Amino acid sequence: MSGMTNSVSLLPGGNAAASASASSEPLTLGVMGGGQLGRMFVHAAQTMGYFTAVLDPDAQSPAGRVSHRHIQTDYTDASGLQQLAACSAAITTEFENVPAPSLRELAKSRPVSPGADAVAIAQDRAAEKAHFVKCAVPCAPYAVIDSAAQLEAAVSQNLLPGILKTARMGYDGKGQVRVKDAAALRTAWQDLKQVPCVLEKMLPLALECSVIVARGRDAQMVNFPVQRNLHREGILAVTEVYEGHLPAELQEQAVAAARSIAEGVNYVGVLCVEFFVLQDGSIVVNEMAPRPHNSGHYTLDACDQSQFDLQVRTLAGLPLTQPRQHSAAIMLNLLGDIWFDANSAMRLPDWSAVLALPGTHLHLYGKTQARRARKMGHLNVTGASVAEVREVALQAANILGIEAF
Repeated sequence: MSGMTNSVSLLPGGNAAASASASSEPLTLGVMGGGQLGRMFVHAAQTMGYFTAVLDPDAQSPAGRVSHRHIQTDYTDASGLQQLAACSAAITTEFENVPAPSLRELAKSRPVSPGADAVAIAQDRAAEKAHFVKCAVPCAPYAVIDSAAQLEAAVSQNLLPGILKTARMGYDGKGQVRVKDAAALRTAWQDLKQVPCVLEKMLPLALECSVIVARGRDAQMVNFPVQRNLHREGILAVTEVYEGHLPAELQEQAVAAARSIAEGVNYVGVLCVEFFVLQDGSIVVNEMAPRPHNSGHYTLDACDQSQFDLQVRTLAGLPLTQPRQHSAAIMLNLLGDIWFDANSAMRLPDWSAVLALPGTHLHLYGKTQARRARKMGHLNVTGASVAEVREVALQAANILGIEAF
């Protein structure tokens, strides 16, 4: 956390730990961003007795529509930031592209987690790679390209074939181009308007996984089990978490690496670190997300605490306890594509058939318009056995028109 620090717990019910008397109105927790992650944070905070305030410019933002207060301004608007600081006891963010200067401004008067420095690292792939190296966590060989000279130097560094990624504002596969040779690299950089980029060497991948950790201001840290992930078109499609889904040694390495990355930036909040598992069984870090993550949505139904519960706890300075997974789980990401039939006509997915299956938990995000590749919700499937969960998840995928896995 950068800026103002606060070692006092912001207890539910309006009473700070150091206060002699409780207020009649619950404390308010603020969040920058009004998407689905903010919506689920708001629900978790409200369950624990807090009021919430959301700053987001969209009048129909999923989080703003369910929050006690919606401040409808741009993320850099001085008046909006003042309003959020005035009504909030502490402030978090729900997506990594919130301007870091805005978080620094808020931190002058309120505890902000994660802090601007950590968010700024995640916003810039070059800074992010440098942080991984500093933390001694292996990543794919790479080169930073922000000039024609650096591009030509990268050609001779044995990084091709590779993936050219914009250094900033890339997510869900956006701002990424696969390049097989020097000519393709030069063309791709021109197509990306010669913005600063990172070229990563393509490695022989076996699968992908991620780790979610939560770290408090007192440096206490807990983590969820390692998630096994399947991406399609650069967007997470399926997450599987159950005993035996990944080798134990690999899971230990991933958790240790994620914890090191969090410690290395004195992180406060919920952090997701994504990894590639190579065909030889080794792992390399891909990227970090300074917020709850799509791959952690299974925790809402398969664990005794969700990633959003831990986001509330880290923000409010409450104790962290190691979360426990009580059910095998598979999460299916529900994109706007399933709202269209084979002729591209709009339709409503057959929720009745899906919810007739045992162990299904539907989470829709309150978005008013379905678009292809837009995250509209997710379906968690839980059960007593891996076989049962996989069978139900595959049945649900078939009903919804989602490719089998």
